[in-house]
Amino acid sequence: MQWIQSQTTTGRISTIENGADPREPRQPGKWDIRSLLSNAEVVAALGSGLLMLIAWLTSQWSEPLSVVLYVISYAVGGWVKAKEGVETLLKERDLDVNLLMIAAAMGAAAIGYWNEGAMLIFIFALSGALESYTMERSRKDISSLMELQPETALRIEKGEMVSVSINKLEIGDLILVKPGELIPADGKIYRGSSSVNQASITGESVPIDKSVGDEVFTGTLNGEGVLYIEVTQSAESTLFAKIIKLVEEAENEVPESQRFIKRFESIYARVVVIATVALIVLATPVLGWDWDTTFYKAMVFLVVASPCALVSSIMPAMLSAISNRARKGVLFKGGAHIENMARTAVVAFDKTGTLTLGTPVVTDFIAGEGWERHELLGISASIERMSKHPLALAIVQSAEKEGAALKQVENGQSITGWGMQAEVGGITWKIGKSDILDHPTIDQHSGAASAQKELSALEENRQHWLSIRNMLESEGKTVSVILKGDRIAGMIALQDAVRPQAAMAVKRLQQLGIKVAMLTGDRKATADVIAKQSGVDMVFSDLLPEDKVTHIKELRARYGHVVMVGDGVNDAPALATATVGIGMGVSGSGTALEVADAVLMNDNIDEIAGTVKVARRVQRIVKQNMIFAITVILTLIAANFIQGVALPLPLGVIGHEGSTILVILNGLRLLRTNR
Repeated sequence: MQWIQSQTTTGRISTIENGADPREPRQPGKWDIRSLLSNAEVVAALGSGLLMLIAWLTSQWSEPLSVVLYVISYAVGGWVKAKEGVETLLKERDLDVNLLMIAAAMGAAAIGYWNEGAMLIFIFALSGALESYTMERSRKDISSLMELQPETALRIEKGEMVSVSINKLEIGDLILVKPGELIPADGKIYRGSSSVNQASITGESVPIDKSVGDEVFTGTLNGEGVLYIEVTQSAESTLFAKIIKLVEEAENEVPESQRFIKRFESIYARVVVIATVALIVLATPVLGWDWDTTFYKAMVFLVVASPCALVSSIMPAMLSAISNRARKGVLFKGGAHIENMARTAVVAFDKTGTLTLGTPVVTDFIAGEGWERHELLGISASIERMSKHPLALAIVQSAEKEGAALKQVENGQSITGWGMQAEVGGITWKIGKSDILDHPTIDQHSGAASAQKELSALEENRQHWLSIRNMLESEGKTVSVILKGDRIAGMIALQDAVRPQAAMAVKRLQQLGIKVAMLTGDRKATADVIAKQSGVDMVFSDLLPEDKVTHIKELRARYGHVVMVGDGVNDAPALATATVGIGMGVSGSGTALEVADAVLMNDNIDEIAGTVKVARRVQRIVKQNMIFAITVILTLIAANFIQGVALPLPLGVIGHEGSTILVILNGLRLLRTNR
């Protein structure tokens, strides 16, 4: 193993030799000055402001030079917005706020207010740059995991290690991951053990011990052990590929309120232009104003009436919320779904894999009279080891956990629709469904069963085990019987374990005034037990996929907006029917993630309540922004037309553009991850 040791040492050094570990996460919610200054729009806006200041100082001794500097300031700060406005005008034959503000700045310059026009450009460019930065920050927070994906992997081919692109990995390939390296593919550990830091995927702060058979994910960090991993997902099907798709969808999805504002902006811009032209043409003959007063008030009106603050009231807040939730492992496919989350009245959970872990565990192992528990458990696990059924795997894991000795098994076979059969020490054993207890007498092939006394004893034995089974099933457990020959030797009860955070997640939702429902295909007894343990308000059991859709529709009709949380293919129709569908990122099926509007990357359902709170906070901030923006616009317009009062253009610029920056900064408060 010397070749492994020598190579793993160099692999570990390569991950830390350049100072701080690039995988170390940022402190959430804090402004990153370097990334802010790397934004081209921010640099252009600051450059415009600097040139404006220099031009103002220069005007004290050289007016022509200051005008030249002002013109450069206009060009530097207004180029991006002017380009956007012209493109909208030419391509869509429409007016937008960008063109209005450039026109207002040019109008200010036309009446000699060069500094005010430059200030208008500077503040407008800065507000636009802050909005762009918010969008970029949101995109980075969502897609930061992608930067963790290695480009190559060490594939084992005929005993040799070959470095290949991760895109060339196929399901079933065996790859080697050295200590300190990032895992390049989703897979299961074939050989070796190590601690794996999964913080980038699941948010768990403590590395998780992994051994043979455990699942690992692309982009997680291997600890001190050497791992041989069997690839289980192609590159395009990994968790990273799903994240990339989520990011693309998030960038294109716009909330309904923002779509309304965009339509409103177009109409409003035309109204402002028409009103400005009408003011210039009619003010002198109708109101008796002189030309200078008319043109001045028209330019002030053009500045203060533009809907910059109103337009910026929504998206910065939405994008900040998306960024906030991304750092908590909740990825949204767009702001529209954040908007809908704020109106949540009911959260409906699928049971298996959502409120529960989706993997059964042995809860009761009952040995019959004359049998030692560990011995019988070892025999049972020895037989079930040949099966891949989840119940069989749970029995094997229970035996391994308790240290039960396994036996040599012969002639093992599956009994379709019932269970397993095998020979241990020349004796036939069967493990399977307990429905055989429902018959008046257990199927006996022994001739001795004809004796009345033995028949009575058999029936008494059946009734004994039947009562035990009924008690276990009333607790929502799945029961299997262990048969030695034709006689019952023991009984095993299994149950899907409730997620540790399920009860708290449900309680936190209820504290927000939200009803919680559970939808499941399991029978009523099992559903009722899980419902009691988790504390849900409503339980719907024995459901087919189409039944789940029906119940989601009924809940929407009765309560309003419904969030559905699910992980399986059978949940996809209900996820699509709900107001917001949330998929489980780790355990969820590809179909469920495709249909879902948001994804819990760490399967932590406790984050749903926090997400609703953030969504409601977004709603409040958007309302605050819109009321504030409209109030400022109306106040400035009124002040401009009060008889005998001339609103100073500098005050109009500061009031209008200052309000724009304030609403953007108000939205940026959501970048903080505090709930």
